[in-house]
Amino acid sequence: MMTIRPVSDLRNKFPEIEEAVLQDNEPVFLTKNGYGTMVLMSIEQYSALTDAVEKKLDEADAAAAQSTVRYSASEVFGRAKRRIHEDKDL
Repeated sequence: MMTIRPVSDLRNKFPEIEEAVLQDNEPVFLTKNGYGTMVLMSIEQYSALTDAVEKKLDEADAAAAQSTVRYSASEVFGRAKRRIHEDKDL
C-alpha cells in the first residue's frame, strides 16, 4: 500500500517514517502543500532500482572502449525508446 505523508512529518516524526520505510520495505512519498515533493526509500530499495542500470552502463562503457563506432544522442535515445515500447508490447 502506498504511504503518503506531509513533509513536516520528516522533521516531526522521523523515527516513525524510518520504521515504515525499513519494515514495510516500501517507499514513503512526501507532500508539501498538497503536492508531491520527495520519495524516501531504503538503500536496499534504491539499489534494487539502480543496480541493473549501473551494470548495463558499465557494459556499454566497456563495449565503447573496444570499438571505434560512435552513435549520436538521437540514435541512442531513439533505440532506447524503441526498446522500451517493444517491451511494453510484450
